[in-house]
Amino acid sequence: MALSREERDQFLAEPHIAAFAVDAGEGRGPVTVPVWYQYESDGTVWILIGIDSRKNRLLGAAGRFSLLVDRLEPTIRYVSVEGPVIDTTPATIEHLRELAARYLPADKVDGYVDYAWKEHGEQVIVRMRPEHWLSSDLGSV
Repeated sequence: MALSREERDQFLAEPHIAAFAVDAGEGRGPVTVPVWYQYESDGTVWILIGIDSRKNRLLGAAGRFSLLVDRLEPTIRYVSVEGPVIDTTPATIEHLRELAARYLPADKVDGYVDYAWKEHGEQVIVRMRPEHWLSSDLGSV
């Protein structure tokens, strides 16, 4: 059964791992990789990616991407969003800390942020406003 808007918003606000997908060009399937994401109260989704990454180059060409977020328990539920890139800005250490705090235990955040800020290279925040939604709760199977 499809989720209501409120159920979708609540689900995306939870810290699930998303599958990020972007068009890889003619003759190729989409690039699909797991990512951390942030969901804002206005419905905007953002991800943090390397400025020199293949993902970022493909995003520049495609101008849009999809995220699929799912879980298996207590019921099988998913939300998929697709839409255009509405903003790309340089990532700050505060963005990295916000995203890390969403996914990691509090005592692990500082160590991860210190490592990632030094080792992952320059990052950008890519914001997307979902235009297309698919969602369902398949119940306990």
